[in-house]
Amino acid sequence: MQRYKINNLILLAGLLILITSCKKSFFTDLNNNPNVANSVTPNLLLPTIETGLAYTQGGDISRFSTLITQQTFGAASQFQNFYIYSYSTGAFDNLWADLYTTTMENDYTLMQSADESQDNVYSGISRILMAYTLQTTVDLFGDIPYSKAFQANKGGSLQPTYDKAQDLYDTAANLIDAGISYLSNSDPGGIVPSGDDLMYGGNAANWIKFAHAIKARLYIHQSKGSSAMATSALSEIAQSFTSNADNATYTFAGTATSEAPWYQFESGSRNGNVLFAFQSKGVPSPFAALLISLHDPRYTIYLDSANDLSGQPAAPPATHYGGLNEYYGGIAAPVELITYDELLFATAEATINAGGSSADAQGFYQAAITANMQKLGVSAGNITTYLAANGTLPVATSDAIAKIAQQEYIALFLNPEAWTLWRRTGSPTLTPTTGSQIPRRFLYPSNEYTLNTANTPASTLFAPKIFWDN
Repeated sequence: MQRYKINNLILLAGLLILITSCKKSFFTDLNNNPNVANSVTPNLLLPTIETGLAYTQGGDISRFSTLITQQTFGAASQFQNFYIYSYSTGAFDNLWADLYTTTMENDYTLMQSADESQDNVYSGISRILMAYTLQTTVDLFGDIPYSKAFQANKGGSLQPTYDKAQDLYDTAANLIDAGISYLSNSDPGGIVPSGDDLMYGGNAANWIKFAHAIKARLYIHQSKGSSAMATSALSEIAQSFTSNADNATYTFAGTATSEAPWYQFESGSRNGNVLFAFQSKGVPSPFAALLISLHDPRYTIYLDSANDLSGQPAAPPATHYGGLNEYYGGIAAPVELITYDELLFATAEATINAGGSSADAQGFYQAAITANMQKLGVSAGNITTYLAANGTLPVATSDAIAKIAQQEYIALFLNPEAWTLWRRTGSPTLTPTTGSQIPRRFLYPSNEYTLNTANTPASTLFAPKIFWDN
């Protein structure tokens, strides 16, 4: 896995327009944001976008989605309410602004600037990051503004219309195709990213692999009942990651000004509001109970049961707080966008959806579990033992898909893709924490209903579903 530390200059530039997790933002920022400099050079914009995206996914998106999928437990304050689906539209104001202003508007600026100066590598990277963020936002909210967004400085509307979610999947695919074309250009441009690219260090080949991984996600999300979509997913995966070294990962520097989002949350005043191993003394959380039932060796890598209820930091030299263990809870923990093991699980699922059998998919399924455990540092002996107990797929197609999804859900710990996976497959089986339904989407933020009233659709946590949720 490639990891790049944030140097002080890049960090300072990025933090000037980085997300503000505790400050209110407004949708007018989407179209006319005074904090976004239109003339900033690509090498200063790129780390800002990557950092903003990582903080947003590892922050609010991860917290909200993992409470819904019961990978985490809401124990106190507003998170206790979130765990039982008590959300207001205002809960999503900051997240919406982080996705649009910090990430997509800066990315749009980078795209325009790089195109004008013919910096082809930046042009390609900006489109791939836009495609990823666009797909993520659609998966959370459904229909959203895009084609008419980011236009205020060009005389456009301050109240952009909403594009259809399914159309935006096509837009994301087109962005990816264009991004690959730019990255494949024999002329990289006058300015080429290196250390300012905090994910891949300017390696165009790795960005192209990431692009194919995003496109594979677009197709696998639509593959239920569609052999054509499943086949397209397999084609994209074949051009994507070949090992854990290719993973699209943002790793934080582990300094006071560059702390991983879960560490930042757990080490602050909200420590103990979200728990991981327990929901009360002696009662494991649903996720912990699943790992225990499977004798899963990842339990002690994911969870720190000794410190969960106490909320105290782990003993030195570990730097995590509470019940989230060092790999994802440390100050320099990664935020994983798409990983090799996710693509292997997708290969197993797509193989079946394209008309193959459980036997055809089983090798990919076992390889996916192995890749995930190797990434986490599970010993070879424990991997062998686990596969002997859990590595055989049922013959029936529906049962095989359910088992693949259950293992992928475990591998996607803290990644919002786990919520998408559950909505697509219904696996693992989750019991609503209140009422009879589990949320299928986020609410549009209150600022949208206030400032873009005419265009903002009505929504609940349960409807309308995202177009692929069937």
